[in-house]
Amino acid sequence: MTSRLQTESAEAIRLQALIDFQILDTGPEEAFDEITRLAIVHFGMPIALVSLIDSERQWFKSRVGLDASQTPRDIAFCNIAIQSDSVMVVEDAAQDLRFADNPLVVDGPHIRFYAGAPLLTGAGRAIGTLCVIDREPHQFTEAQKATLAVLARQVVAQMELRKRNMVLSQSLDALAAENARQEL
Repeated sequence: MTSRLQTESAEAIRLQALIDFQILDTGPEEAFDEITRLAIVHFGMPIALVSLIDSERQWFKSRVGLDASQTPRDIAFCNIAIQSDSVMVVEDAAQDLRFADNPLVVDGPHIRFYAGAPLLTGAGRAIGTLCVIDREPHQFTEAQKATLAVLARQVVAQMELRKRNMVLSQSLDALAAENARQEL
């Protein structure tokens, strides 16, 4: 049985992995928006999100079909989806005991269908999801689950590339500053 201390330690490591990406509360980026737009078209859903879960909220790095930029973590479908390494599907949230009385189901945006693939870091830490949402119930095939998982891996690949580019940029800035000092 997992102890509370082990769970808190795992959550602290997961949160640090998210923080290390330095992506929270940043502006829109085309690389992520392209993936959510692709998900909308491919799955025929009105909402797609790149959702990142910090200690108190889910924040949307990219969103199509939803005006909100974040929601409280305690009502987030994605908060449950990150507890597994596989795609979570809720075919009809109004009929699912975990979500039937959730404000996101009962009130706007009136979620009925949800499919979320965890965004897994190289170390296997789930820091968020790529999800598609509809206001109508749906079924989701194994092929659709596999496709959503592939797209989620592409989100993480973009995050990794973004992180490497930031480190490279910082190194180049430091090198330029050192060269400028030496020229004095």
